[in-house]
Amino acid sequence: MNQPLEIPVAILAGGLATRLRPITERIPKSLVPVAGRPFLAHQLEMLHARGIRRAVLCIGHLGELIQRDFGAEAFGVKLDYSFDGDKLLGTGGAIKRALPRLGDEFFILYGDSYLPVQYAPVAETFHRRGRQGLMTVYCNEGKYDASNVIFRNGEIVVYDKKAKLPEMHHIDYGLSMFQASAFDEYASDRAFDLAEVMAGLLRKKQLAGYEVRDRFYEMGSPAGLAELETILNPR
Repeated sequence: MNQPLEIPVAILAGGLATRLRPITERIPKSLVPVAGRPFLAHQLEMLHARGIRRAVLCIGHLGELIQRDFGAEAFGVKLDYSFDGDKLLGTGGAIKRALPRLGDEFFILYGDSYLPVQYAPVAETFHRRGRQGLMTVYCNEGKYDASNVIFRNGEIVVYDKKAKLPEMHHIDYGLSMFQASAFDEYASDRAFDLAEVMAGLLRKKQLAGYEVRDRFYEMGSPAGLAELETILNPR
């Protein structure tokens, strides 16, 4: 087991999960069963094995059910909760609201991502590069989802979810790290996407990159859920 890290992880788990309906009409995505357990159980177990000891769950749609089922600690990870409130804030707005619980620096993980990556080297690179943000990338070649990053000589050159450029061989892996100051210019009551924050940091040359070798898995789509079921099912 890895040495414990003092850095918390924000888990973005507040979306409506429309691709998994009708399952997610009754339960939030984090509680969808995968290999006999709520997906969040698998996430927290992996986080603990990677040295993470504290997580803040950014929740919205049916989020009270997550708090009811997982409480203040699970799988050795202390849990805190940040609710979107009356309106969905988007991935960036949810992090902005959670900042008082996250502190000066933190990881961000999507609530439907299963990422077999070591966190300590990501944190070491973040501190060594000294930038406000860091995006992990994977050489996807369009295989598992549309590639959206040009990554060259250890640097993120272009990040764009809409443009399909032939030089895009990498994809945003789904794990990032930030200084809280990266969110200073965004209003607390505004809905915005985390991609907007990353694009803004990239323009200011404040977004570092870290290439991951292990592929990502997700359960936010029926196909991804089925694949992850076969991987995590011990039978």
